[in-house]
Amino acid sequence: MRAVEPIIHAPDFRGGWKDLVLTSQNVYVVDDDHDVRSSISFMLSTADLNSRPFSNGEDFLAHAHDLAPGCILLDVRMPRMDGFQVMAELEKANIDWPIIVMTGHGEVPVAVRAMKMGAVDFIEKPFGEDLLMASLERAFNLLKDRGGKAESKRLAKERVAQLTPREKDVLQGLVGGMSNKLLARQLNISLRTVEMHRANMMDRLQVASLAEALTLAVQAEVPALDGAEQPK
Repeated sequence: MRAVEPIIHAPDFRGGWKDLVLTSQNVYVVDDDHDVRSSISFMLSTADLNSRPFSNGEDFLAHAHDLAPGCILLDVRMPRMDGFQVMAELEKANIDWPIIVMTGHGEVPVAVRAMKMGAVDFIEKPFGEDLLMASLERAFNLLKDRGGKAESKRLAKERVAQLTPREKDVLQGLVGGMSNKLLARQLNISLRTVEMHRANMMDRLQVASLAEALTLAVQAEVPALDGAEQPK
C-alpha cells in the first residue's frame, strides 16, 4: 500500500486571500511531481485552505469516497493514469466536484478536451498565487451551488417517497400535464377519488399550490405517468 501524504492544515493567515470565500475549504492536488505538489500546498496554506496532495490518480480515486467535498487541482499528464482517465472515473463514481486542470504551456487542445469533459477551468504551468486563487474562488462558488442543488434534490426525493402509490400516480400524471379528468380515466378511478388523492398528496408534500408540487417533482426527478403526453 502506498503511503498517503498528510493533510496540510493551513495556519491562521491574516490578510491577502484570507478575505475571500475560500477560507477552510478543501483542495485536492493530484500531480505526480513532488515539487509541484509542495509548491501548490504552500500557496494554499497561506490562504487558510486545507490541502491534501496525491501523487497519482489511482491513490486519489481510492480515497475519493472518504473525502469531504472540495475542489480538485488535476494534472493532465501523469503516468499510468492520466487526468482524463481520472475525470472519467470520477464521473462514473458520481463525484461532481469542480475540477481545475493543470496543463503545460500552450497545450490549448488538451485544455479544450478537459473542459468538454467537465473541467471548470484550466491553468498553465507555471502559475502564480493570484491566478490559482482566482480560479479556486470561481470553483468554490460552483461547489457551493452544486451542493445546494444536491441537498434540494435529496430533500425532494425524501418527501416524494412518503407518498402512497396512488398519490404518486397522481403526481406523475400532473408532471405529464394531465387534468384530473384525464387522470381519472387513465387510472380507472372516479374524478372524486382523483381529487381526494390529489389533496392528500399536496398535504403530504407540504405544498400549497400545483406549482410548488411540480417544482418538487422536478427536483426529485419524478417521471411522467405512462400514457401522459410530455409538455412540449
